[in-house]
Amino acid sequence: MRLERYVGNPILQPQPKHLWESKAVFNCATVYNGGKVHMLYRAIGEYDNYISRIGYAVSRDGVNFVRNKEPIFTPKVEFDKGACEDPRITKIDNKFYVTYVALCKPPFEGGKYVPNSTRIALASTNNFREFKRHGDITPKGAKERDAVFFPEKIKGRYVMLHRPRNWIGDKYGTKKPSIWIAYSNDLIHWYGHKIVMKPHEWWEFKQIGAGAPPIKTERGWLEFYHGVDKNHVYRLGVALFDLADPSILLARQGDPILEPEKCYEVHGDASNIVFTCGAIRLGNQYYVYYGGADKVIGVATVNVDKATDFY
Repeated sequence: MRLERYVGNPILQPQPKHLWESKAVFNCATVYNGGKVHMLYRAIGEYDNYISRIGYAVSRDGVNFVRNKEPIFTPKVEFDKGACEDPRITKIDNKFYVTYVALCKPPFEGGKYVPNSTRIALASTNNFREFKRHGDITPKGAKERDAVFFPEKIKGRYVMLHRPRNWIGDKYGTKKPSIWIAYSNDLIHWYGHKIVMKPHEWWEFKQIGAGAPPIKTERGWLEFYHGVDKNHVYRLGVALFDLADPSILLARQGDPILEPEKCYEVHGDASNIVFTCGAIRLGNQYYVYYGGADKVIGVATVNVDKATDFY
């Protein structure tokens, strides 16, 4: 299975008229609700401190988006005052839950990198205008990115895929950053952490991480994820987990489903990156939204009937 790029890519680019998103827009979350695709995206307005804010855009057809003139979620409290990065959206019951990477200080100072601790924070909203911050949900001692929720409880528990970057070595049973599963009764406190996927293919040489929140299909939970090779090239892959017990990996495709090839994926603020934080079903297609080279947003599709052909 391979994704097919939309011919009009990139669908979102930096907007010079809006200072806060004038340099880069990328790594967006998406959810389909009320006949519309709602998008939250990461935006950069300057390079000295590289502070990320989150913008909002909406579309009826999945490719033509109308965006807000102002960011709707910005660094504000102690744990995220440095930056709010890489949002993911999951609708559970009648509420939208947003996981995002929270930095307590900006990642750069005067253009120079500043060591930082990456954490996962949680917010929720009913309308994409007002958000409630629920705080840091990172497991103790973990350096986290790439946390996604399943869209429903399974056996009475909330379920999350996450990627603790520093959980490596003999103690954890993996030599490289891998995808873990965890469970919760309140979406805040997580337990039962267990590895469900390790880097396996050549294009996953350095690490893998969850991308979009899992999508429920007849054959299993469909997960679009990313892998990083030894040259730091980011590609997208696909895996399928058991519906009743998502800790069971049913299958994964050996080859990537999307890799940097177009100029907007190869050249940007970082080179050779396609990175997804959101995917939706629209009609008989899955739309996979991705950041290209940490600069722009693109979308690629696959027919629903073909998406699980690898299993």
